[in-house]
Amino acid sequence: MASSATPVNAVDLLQQALQSNIIPNQEFLLQGSILDSAAEHLLHRLRGLCDNVDTPPETFTDYEMCFSLKLPNEKAPVMTLRVRRAQDTEAPFQLRYIGQPELGDRTRPTLVRSSLDIACTPHVVEFLTEMGFRMDFEYITRGYMFRKGRMKVTVSKIVKVNTSEPISQSYLVELSVLAPTGQDAIAEDMRIFAEQLKPLVQLEKIDYKRFAQMP
Repeated sequence: MASSATPVNAVDLLQQALQSNIIPNQEFLLQGSILDSAAEHLLHRLRGLCDNVDTPPETFTDYEMCFSLKLPNEKAPVMTLRVRRAQDTEAPFQLRYIGQPELGDRTRPTLVRSSLDIACTPHVVEFLTEMGFRMDFEYITRGYMFRKGRMKVTVSKIVKVNTSEPISQSYLVELSVLAPTGQDAIAEDMRIFAEQLKPLVQLEKIDYKRFAQMP
């Protein structure tokens, strides 16, 4: 006998998952930088603090493109999406949405922003172009990744596409956690971990709006 239940589409399932707080849709983030000359000391410190202390850190090389969708006669984009492809593995392309940072309470230990990651096929670039998105910039990120429980630490260089020329003489250091809404306690764990990396690197929440207002 055929079921009389109403079929549930993918949008409904996604909405139910979000309401149940089972999808990691928020990113907690702290950022900093360290000069090339001191990076080796930081890598040594991280090996001692993070999981799998007896194994070398995981390396990665990612190619990333940033796309934006703008309305006619409007300067600010209505949506920005990122497409990432790991160059040293056979992992699928990754489409990522990152919302505006929620600085909120000044006492909050980390920056918090909406974040959704979706695995996709190589045709995603063509799909976005057909939708009206245009690529704003592209770059390659190359570096090391560590894990401490749910926390992820990356120490990476941002280099120009095709030339492999670094854009600076320093490494970008990021401490992040992807978690469902309502798990703000992880921010305090991140603050405590960041304290252990001082004075080598100062990890903090960056106010991007402040840079946008600079002359």
